Amino acid sequence: MSRIGKKPIAVPAGVTITLNGQDITVKGPKGQLNWTVVEEIEVKQEGAELSVSPRGETARHRSMWGLSRTLIANMVKGVTEGFEQTLELVGVGYRAALKGNALSLSLGFSHDVDVPPPAGITFVVPKQTEIKIQGIDKQVVGELAAKIRKIRPPEPYKAKGVRYAGEKVRRKEGKKK
Repeated sequence: MSRIGKKPIAVPAGVTITLNGQDITVKGPKGQLNWTVVEEIEVKQEGAELSVSPRGETARHRSMWGLSRTLIANMVKGVTEGFEQTLELVGVGYRAALKGNALSLSLGFSHDVDVPPPAGITFVVPKQTEIKIQGIDKQVVGELAAKIRKIRPPEPYKAKGVRYAGEKVRRKEGKKK
């Protein structure tokens, strides 16, 4: 039995959920998200709650049960509150700025790196060394944060680079004479 899959998903006021076969559409104040639930899972709406249950007892049914429940819960949270990922720039001369909607990063290369936002994503730069990525789809927000971090990942000797907020970088000792 899946401990996560058994929990019902509370649907807050202002959110409408449309079930059309295996397709689920979640509309809320921040936008709309769609997803097709795998065939092994059955989704039922009972009042202001959604319940997810497997259609069989195989290992795949059980694994898809918890995953599907989490993805639907993330869709509901995304259209009501949204998701945010914060990145920090550490290093001399490393800075971020907005060029229209796009993010322009100065990361020690001979040129600035411009990152265009995908649909539904906004960049906020409160400080030159801090980037906030905001959106309603948790997967897209996390994926974009990982791509930006990959441009200049934190290196272990001086800990310079792009890192997640609160990320601890393991430092290495330099050469000994």
